[in-house]
Amino acid sequence: MGDPRVDAIAREARDAAAAAQSAAALEQVRVTYLGRQGLLTQLLRSLGTLPAAERPLVGAAANEAKRELEALLETGLAAALARERRTARERERPDLTLPGRRPPLGGLHPLTLVADEIIAIFAGLGFSVAEGPEVETDYYNFEALNIPRDHPARDMQDTLYLTDDTLLRTHTSPVQIRTMKAQRPPVRIIVPGKVYRRDVADMSHSPMFHQVEGLAVDRAITMGDLRGTLELFAREMFGPRSRIRFRPSFFPFTEPSAEVDVLCFVCQGGGCRLCKQGGWLEILGSGMVHPHVLRNVGYDPEEVTGWAFGMGVERIAMLKYGIDDLRLFFDNDLRFLRQFV
Repeated sequence: MGDPRVDAIAREARDAAAAAQSAAALEQVRVTYLGRQGLLTQLLRSLGTLPAAERPLVGAAANEAKRELEALLETGLAAALARERRTARERERPDLTLPGRRPPLGGLHPLTLVADEIIAIFAGLGFSVAEGPEVETDYYNFEALNIPRDHPARDMQDTLYLTDDTLLRTHTSPVQIRTMKAQRPPVRIIVPGKVYRRDVADMSHSPMFHQVEGLAVDRAITMGDLRGTLELFAREMFGPRSRIRFRPSFFPFTEPSAEVDVLCFVCQGGGCRLCKQGGWLEILGSGMVHPHVLRNVGYDPEEVTGWAFGMGVERIAMLKYGIDDLRLFFDNDLRFLRQFV
């Protein structure tokens, strides 16, 4: 026969455990009866205050009640957790009638977008894409392009040399030399690629940037053909109202040489912040291939002529998208790049 005090607490605890339907409620029952300040715990701690004859009976009854309640709570907790998991699964079950969520997709870098657009424009005119090594010899990067070792034009390009005779190419023009040495006229190529200069990165300079060069060599090619080609390019790239102008310039590998400007597509020549009130925007350099360059590749300048141009992809992209800091292209800032997705 148990102790009435223990029986009362045990009965109350069983009723509370049976009424608890959640893991949280069962935990509260455990704390109330079995916790450090729980009723059964306090009863066991008070055994020392009871008469000696009652201690074994009350202690045995209290320990038995504790074991029964622990088993009851363990069974109830397992059942409660199973119920809660089923309820969570039901609540979180996907609605298969809802439209699917598109995963986040990447996009092309703005420089890739502009380079691809340039390539597509000239591909439509019959130009093919040519590529070449980024580590070049001094011969292909300078000498074959009419820039001998003592030529002052070498000072125009602060070169990154790897050895006395190898370097990181300063322009994509070496690919023109390689192409002309490998095939006879006619030649119509564009050469996209990375180039390198010993520059400190700032708003308008980078030690690595991208160029697209163009070359056309055939019989009776003239400066007028160059102008017509570049006018079409400007209209395709900057809009149908675009116009270009030539300004005399100097490049060792072309003669005559010209800088090419496009009419500001924001103010249409009226003057604005983009064109610095001048009405025109510089986009590339160009000219007729120098006779010395033609001879260096085995062409006869009396039989064929050609023209070439070179543009910076970053320059075109900055104008096209209204970007005023070159470093944004290389900072990998997703806030900037997401604008072009």
